[in-house]
Amino acid sequence: MGIARYLAMTADEFANAPSLPKSVAWMACHFSPYSAGLTNIPKKLPANSLLILNDSTPPSGQSPIVIAKELEYSLKKWNCYGLLLDFQREGCAESLAIIKELLKLEFPVCVSETYAKDLDCPVFLPPLPLTTPLSEYISPWQNRQIWLDTALSCQGIAVTENGSKEFPVDAAGKHPLEDKALHCHYSIVSKQDGFYFTLQRTKQDLDDLLAEADELGITLAVGLYQELK
Repeated sequence: MGIARYLAMTADEFANAPSLPKSVAWMACHFSPYSAGLTNIPKKLPANSLLILNDSTPPSGQSPIVIAKELEYSLKKWNCYGLLLDFQREGCAESLAIIKELLKLEFPVCVSETYAKDLDCPVFLPPLPLTTPLSEYISPWQNRQIWLDTALSCQGIAVTENGSKEFPVDAAGKHPLEDKALHCHYSIVSKQDGFYFTLQRTKQDLDDLLAEADELGITLAVGLYQELK
């Protein structure tokens, strides 16, 4: 059957897409600046959808109990698969209190690695770095359920007499060499001061990556609709 692959869509994308993917994620509910709860709660979702709450708007006095009731209502009403808490702001006591309340829900609740370490819940990991094998990447989270963020990433690496250094590059262009272990394509340019590598994860590389993720027991993957549609 393969790993579950969710595509995260904004409200505008939901409204304007000619058709919805098989597995969709609502991106995203936010902490409301005007109430004790949330804003941008979906008015309707397909069954088995994933609901996302992020902290792009930081929490500021919201009630964990109110938030839990609002999300529980939507999760039940639309028969959702579960809830993803994509919290990226570190060390926020309010966020942690909200997470602990939401973990009481009778749905799968996955928490970003920023907060998941000391919690008994699935962990949401950032996209696999282009230079790291997947098995090594997930090894610190053995015996934990893993949800994996996915992306078509690209980066450059300069190797000179001073060592190696990463630098941003444009993903445009084709890279003829392939590293099946790292699930990426790459090219090499020789310059006077050293060698310059460009690494890129294509859609085919991502398919291969997720096939390995399935073999390693990773539960599901989440990517951006606008990038992976």
